[in-house]
This record gives sequence, C-alpha cells and structure tokens, in this order.
Amino acid sequence: MRRRLLLFLTLAACAGFTVALAAAVLHAAGAALPSALPEQLAASLGSSGVEHPVTAVLLNFRNYDTLLEIGVLVIAGMVGISLASTSSLEDPALRSSDSLLYALQRWFVPLMLLLALYLLWAGADRPGGAFQAGAVLAATGVLMRLGGLPMEFVRPGVLLRLGLVLGFAVFLLVAVAGALAGEAFLAYPPGMAGGLILTIEIVLTLSIGMILLALFVAAPVSDEHEPEEGAGP
Repeated sequence: MRRRLLLFLTLAACAGFTVALAAAVLHAAGAALPSALPEQLAASLGSSGVEHPVTAVLLNFRNYDTLLEIGVLVIAGMVGISLASTSSLEDPALRSSDSLLYALQRWFVPLMLLLALYLLWAGADRPGGAFQAGAVLAATGVLMRLGGLPMEFVRPGVLLRLGLVLGFAVFLLVAVAGALAGEAFLAYPPGMAGGLILTIEIVLTLSIGMILLALFVAAPVSDEHEPEEGAGP
C-alpha cells in the first residue's frame, strides 16, 4: 500500500510539473516580446561579426548555449572512448576489403574535405558553419577508416586528447579573455567579433569532427554468434 501511494504521488508530481511547464511555454509563446525578436536580430546583425542570422545567434548572441553543447559533445566523446572494447581503438572488424571502396575514396576524400572547408567558410553569410563542416569531416574519417587508411590521430594519445578538447578550450579561453578585458563573459571586444568567431568555428570544426569520429571508432562491433549445437533455428 505504501509503495502504491508513493508511486501515485510521484506520478502526480510529474504530471503537475509537465502541466506547469506546458503552461509556461504556451504563455511565453503568446507573449508580445518574441514578435520583436526578428527586428532586434536584424538591427544587431551588423555588429555580430557575421552576416548570417543563424550563425550570429549561435556564435554571438546565444553563444553560451553553443559552449554548453560543445561541452556535452566533449563529455560524450570521452565516455565513448572510455567504454571502447579495445584500448587502441583499432579494430580490424571495422575495416572493409571492398576494392570499390578503395577506388572511390581516392576521389571522395579530397572532395569531402573541400566540402567541409566550404561549409566552414560559408557559415558567415549563408547556411553552413562548424557543426555541418565537422559532420562532413567525421564522415570523411569514417570513409577513411572503412577503407583501412592509417589514422594515427584516433589512437589514444596527445593528438586525440587535443582534438577532443581543442574547440571547447579555445571557446572558453575567448570567453574568459573577454571577461578579463572588461567585457561581459562570452562577449567579444568591439571590432574583433568576426575574427574571433572564425577562429572559434575553425577549432570547433576540428573538435566536432574528431568527437564524432572517435565515437564511431570506439563503438563496439556486434558479434554474430553461431547457433548452439542442438538448438533450434
């Protein structure tokens, strides 16, 4: 009886919290203030250091959210590597012996690297940026991995650790340096926003690509077990 009462109270508390959260979201959505956000964004875009509104929001006006997102990615990469089935992150089962793949990657790898570079550069004034470029970099690494190309930087060591934390560390360093210079935390000094955002996006691209690739190479390979003798199909 006591367990049922406790379960009922827990469910009631969860339901009440959900209703309160939904009411708060609906109230915020119906407020008059958010309707002015597009105009405010357009008015502040010139001082953001970039020309694309999404990049301006992610790397300037709401860069605190982006910093936390990168922190979560770094933690996920570290946890994934710590749970890897092999300490060397070199599992032959992840490689393919397909000759067609070997031939195609000679063309695809350079093209994908150029695409990642374009997405990184285009993020300043059109759709693109560090997350998209990092995802393409990770996909390039996956293709290289499946093709059996040597990838020393994914083995545990200085390069892997540096790649995982470089983006977050540089982002945090810029934030702290701005605060020490008299600006608000994560606020860029006047006239330096464009250069600092580009620097942050470059290191974020490398880190995001490294984290996603590390999660891939650290993922366990499912074993195909043969049915035991005498067992049914």
